[in-house]
Amino acid sequence: MTEAADLPEATSHRLEELEHGLFTSDLSVNEFLLVKHAGFHPLGFVMGSSIYHTGIQTRRWGKSQELTKLTEAMYNARELAMTRMEEEAQELGADGVVGVRLDVNYYEWGRDAAEFIAMGTAVKAEDGSSYRNAQGKPFTSDLSGQDFWTLMQTGHVPQGLVMGTCVFHIAHRGLAQTLGTVGQNVELPNFTQALYEARELAMTRMQDEANRLGATGIVGVRLEEKSHQWGSHTIEFLALGTAVTKGTGAATLPVPTTIISLDN
Repeated sequence: MTEAADLPEATSHRLEELEHGLFTSDLSVNEFLLVKHAGFHPLGFVMGSSIYHTGIQTRRWGKSQELTKLTEAMYNARELAMTRMEEEAQELGADGVVGVRLDVNYYEWGRDAAEFIAMGTAVKAEDGSSYRNAQGKPFTSDLSGQDFWTLMQTGHVPQGLVMGTCVFHIAHRGLAQTLGTVGQNVELPNFTQALYEARELAMTRMQDEANRLGATGIVGVRLEEKSHQWGSHTIEFLALGTAVTKGTGAATLPVPTTIISLDN
């Protein structure tokens, strides 16, 4: 087994043990069953990490604007973590990684340093078919085991976890603006436009990644917003989803089952 770049020596030892029949997985029992039913076998739990220092970018109190240096830092750090997770999957000979999670952790080392972690379960098709994406890499997907099974039943296959990010500074309102809306029901256009633009930038960048993979769609899209440790007027807008393409095999669409919840 060749050693992948950037991976610690301990990683190679752990992955070698997984090649002898033992597997690890963060899938639940139900997810494990459905991934197996979809024709894939878990190979091992894979992860990638990057501790990243974000630079300083000045911002104007009364101007809404993208903070491009912070956007670049958040994107690059996640890409490093994702790439290292994919390297672990390639070491195992995986076709893809399912149930991918992306986390950001802050420690006591300083406000400007954070650990970016990508985690998931590497899987391989049991029939020997290759499900690697158009770039020849294992696909990545944040779909649950249940959603992954459902997707495969529709004849679609995942290509990759795609994302777009935008760190945006939201302008403060001046005293006159604040006093002018006291006691009124009125839209705040500076806030509306700033958040609207930031989300659009994140969504567009996510779609650009999907286009580079030759995807025909993105499923499970979600938009996340966090200020991290920058203060209330600086927000990261993150768009995430699984890019998919139509497979070559015949699809057997499952019949929806009506379920009535007994929960209040």
